[in-house]
Amino acid sequence: MTDHANVKKVVLAYSGGLDTSIILKWLQITYDCEVVTFTADLGQGEELEPARKKAEMLGIKDIYIEDLREEFVRDFVFPMFRANAVYEGVYLLGTSIARPLIAKRQIEIAAETGADAVCHGATGKGNDQVRFELGYYALNPDITVIAPWREWDLTSRTRLIDFAEKHQIPIAKDKRGEAPFSVDANLLHTSSEGKALEDPGEECPDYVYQRSVSPEDAPDKATYVEIGFERGDAVSIDGVAMSPATLLTRLNELGGANGIGRLDLVENRYVGMKSRGIYETPGGTILLVAHRGIESITLDGGTLHLKDELMPRYAELLYNGFWFAPEREMIQAAIDKASEVVSGTVRLKLYKGSATVVGRTSPNSLYSMEHVTFEEDSVYDQRDAEGFIKLNALRLRLLNRRNARL
Repeated sequence: MTDHANVKKVVLAYSGGLDTSIILKWLQITYDCEVVTFTADLGQGEELEPARKKAEMLGIKDIYIEDLREEFVRDFVFPMFRANAVYEGVYLLGTSIARPLIAKRQIEIAAETGADAVCHGATGKGNDQVRFELGYYALNPDITVIAPWREWDLTSRTRLIDFAEKHQIPIAKDKRGEAPFSVDANLLHTSSEGKALEDPGEECPDYVYQRSVSPEDAPDKATYVEIGFERGDAVSIDGVAMSPATLLTRLNELGGANGIGRLDLVENRYVGMKSRGIYETPGGTILLVAHRGIESITLDGGTLHLKDELMPRYAELLYNGFWFAPEREMIQAAIDKASEVVSGTVRLKLYKGSATVVGRTSPNSLYSMEHVTFEEDSVYDQRDAEGFIKLNALRLRLLNRRNARL
């Protein structure tokens, strides 16, 4: 429990929705403190001006509403994609990668406004509380953190609604009943979980998906797209240069229209339990396939395989909230070094839920037609392979002879 007397001003991560509006009022009552609201546009697709109006109605003077889409993609999503990061083999970390940016801005706003505390609306069961707070403490070790879901007694939907009604907080009609599932969204993905989705044995209803048509309903004709890369980052689509956020938005449109990027996952949360999530990452799925495609001709085998060894560790660090940890930065430095030569163009075929590389070219290509041809060549002496194989087999031959004597 936070010491109420020490909190004079708090920066709240504020969506403008019912839960964070209740948190805002609860902070004013419980801590008798000034509240600064911070609402980030990370490409969630919602109108954010209503958040300003609701904050003003609740008496807030310092209201921050910021479009962070370009910074989000440039400084967080793209570095992660240079690593080809996927958690537990399939999850593209769309929620995980958004939290460090929000935490960073909250700490910066706290410094700007003289706030001594920050607050988030994550529950005590999930990963986000860890991600937010590891970010806060990494950037300001002395900051006070308030996590209402770990403190208050508003432990049911009924109590939350009663609190909202008592304090004249507007409640949308669709918020009075139990929500069928909860949604978190940003420019990289949508994440849906809870309630109707909690039984992992039941197929996800189609109405849960928000950014993609089902593969069955996708066009019967394939879509072809070319993605240009420079130093590991996507910079163009079909020859047209685009900013990071604009490019990802366009890939989302292409992927969504072709039923690409749906994932039904039972994952292991950092806090120890398993959870079932439904994810849509249409643009990110295309981007990952394309990035691996351009790496396949620009990186040597040793570098590529080392990256693949580092990736699960990197992905786990992100999932668990350690974006600002030195070990993540160490791995990132190695990845970014490798990415210096990852430039060129990848052509992909998008068709009914799949994104497939069908061509790749690069000025930095290591692919040698002379060496791989089945026709006669003058650059590779096949007789060299005999000594290569015998030296590699020496250890195995000695082992076999030794074991035969035992």
